[in-house]
Amino acid sequence: MPLPLVYHEDYSPALPPGHRFPMEKFRLLRDHLVDSGLTTDEALLRPDLCPRELLTLAHDAGYVDRYCTGDMTREELRRLGLPWSPELARRTVRAVGGSLLAADQALEHGLACHLAGGTHHAHRDHASGFCIFNDLAIIALSLLEQGRVGRVLIFDCDVHQGDGTARLLEEVPDAVTVSLHCEKNFPVRKARSDWDIGLPPGMGDQAYLQVVDDTLGYLLPIYQPDLVIYDAGVDVHRDDALGLLQLTDEGLAARDCRVIEHCLGRDIPVVGVIGGGYDKDRAALARRHGILHHSAQRMWTQFGLGR
Repeated sequence: MPLPLVYHEDYSPALPPGHRFPMEKFRLLRDHLVDSGLTTDEALLRPDLCPRELLTLAHDAGYVDRYCTGDMTREELRRLGLPWSPELARRTVRAVGGSLLAADQALEHGLACHLAGGTHHAHRDHASGFCIFNDLAIIALSLLEQGRVGRVLIFDCDVHQGDGTARLLEEVPDAVTVSLHCEKNFPVRKARSDWDIGLPPGMGDQAYLQVVDDTLGYLLPIYQPDLVIYDAGVDVHRDDALGLLQLTDEGLAARDCRVIEHCLGRDIPVVGVIGGGYDKDRAALARRHGILHHSAQRMWTQFGLGR
């Protein structure tokens, strides 16, 4: 069987012209993966909407209801950075369902990737930094509550610290949060992950990849998680508008392959979500996000998965 990839047409609702969030990148990523021959539209797995009871594992029920019904204050919308619409609300809930489906596929087959996800700035009762519901925390809490895993490790390589994830899971000992981020970047007030690895601005491929290897080589044997959730943010790229690190396309591909190889080499399933990425050239950004899926395909083949 092919590498499981999850996507839905709901993922790119229209935003006002000129809005800085690249909402069309999800659709363009799908187009890129199809055009490059990695997958077909028919092979992509379509998720259901995430049930409310799973959203409220991580989020305040009142906040969930206010967002889903559009009963948001001006201050809440300002903090989010996105205008509310029914289409965006449906997209938000659907995308969490997509991350859950990808995690299910990873547990079944060893590896799976979402064409969205990584909303790590969402907090229990408020949105932040374009993030509304925290799919990383919801995956962890859902699988732990169901007893399908004994321990989850979140390996967040977005350039920004996963502050929402850290705070949502700080009292959950079997959900291990690891944030590999640029120290001099959003958010100004950092949360406390289980493992925070702040990197200096300007770090390039070689030094970054050494940190990835050292971190996973140390932490995976200690925790021996039953699932790794990998946030493969591409805002570490040297051309990213909101980054500050200096990774190349080759560096991103090496990072993604190494993360997956560290996990699969220890028989740990891994699910990849795309995380952040910002570029006015939306097609270039979509290709950059697609590095995760092409890298995952190489690992899928290398480890003989899907047979």
